[in-house]
Amino acid sequence: MDAAAPTVGVEEEFLLADPVTGAPAAKNLAVADAAKQAGIALQLELTRCQVETSTSVHSRIPALLDELRAQRRTVAACAEDNDARLIAVAIPPTVPEHFPVTDTPRYRRIEQAYGMLAHEQGLCGCHVHVGVPNRETAVLVGNYVRPWLPVLLATTANSAIYRGRDTGYASWRSILWRRWPSAGPPPYFGSATEYESMVAMMRASGSILDNKMVYWDIRPSETFPTVEVRVSDVPATAEESALLAALIRATVTMGLRSIVRGVRAPAVPAEVLRAAYWKAAHSGLDGDGLDPVTGHVRPHRELLADLVERIEPALRETGDHDFVAEAIAALHSRGNGARRQLRAMRARGEVTDVIAELARATLEGCD
Repeated sequence: MDAAAPTVGVEEEFLLADPVTGAPAAKNLAVADAAKQAGIALQLELTRCQVETSTSVHSRIPALLDELRAQRRTVAACAEDNDARLIAVAIPPTVPEHFPVTDTPRYRRIEQAYGMLAHEQGLCGCHVHVGVPNRETAVLVGNYVRPWLPVLLATTANSAIYRGRDTGYASWRSILWRRWPSAGPPPYFGSATEYESMVAMMRASGSILDNKMVYWDIRPSETFPTVEVRVSDVPATAEESALLAALIRATVTMGLRSIVRGVRAPAVPAEVLRAAYWKAAHSGLDGDGLDPVTGHVRPHRELLADLVERIEPALRETGDHDFVAEAIAALHSRGNGARRQLRAMRARGEVTDVIAELARATLEGCD
């Protein structure tokens, strides 16, 4: 393994659901208190129906996967102790009229500023942090990851069912999330100065209240010395989250090498990237996608294979190549979260079957 490989960490957001109906359960404070007693510090999200875990910083993907599984297992037990179910799903399959906002000063400010957007959330993503030398590098390397964001979204899509209905999309979360003024694919930035100028304009306009509301799918972290990739639905299984982390770390690694060699990242136009995002959200891993660089329509499976081929040198140096190959083969065989949801829903037309399948997937491999 290459000792100089960037470190990686993962944040996973989860839904808390009623164990009988599957409806979102506003119990994040109680679950967070129980998790604290078990040694896990959960982050409270915008709505009281969500919690977020954060892993340690890792150099090896197998160790990251072990921690992801342990966290899911522990937090699921804490939820069960508080009459709730931990569900790895990117949007609640069945929802109330609105989501109660977590009572913190910042979240109340967001509620006041953005109205119903804050009450129609409950969206759960997965954020992967990869260590980089400095903020300038974090901004520049995002340009190299940017064309691959749609295929990463398609791979992890896990929000096909909403309000008890088939949405017609593999990732409905992605569609809803982009209602926020700062969400979606980032612009192509030539420097950290350009990035900071854009963020300052957004703050001045009121489209964001603070830098943490820069919701672009790649951004320099405001907390850690990392580049943060935020495009993904929360994957259905811990193994899929580890797969996502391995793919992103290797993509960032190849981007860092391109920066050193002076190889410019492809400047994909925003309109093309938006079209590729829509294809990814609509079709998911099992359908066609749009290659943002060539403009050709091709199956997402082929685009994912292209990504793996491109980052193969980094995967082999870190020892992740075999894990990635096996995890992708398993994903194609059993399906990602979107395919699991649709299969469960189409069997009997019961949303409770979807909840049960997602609950199983959440703890798959965690025993």
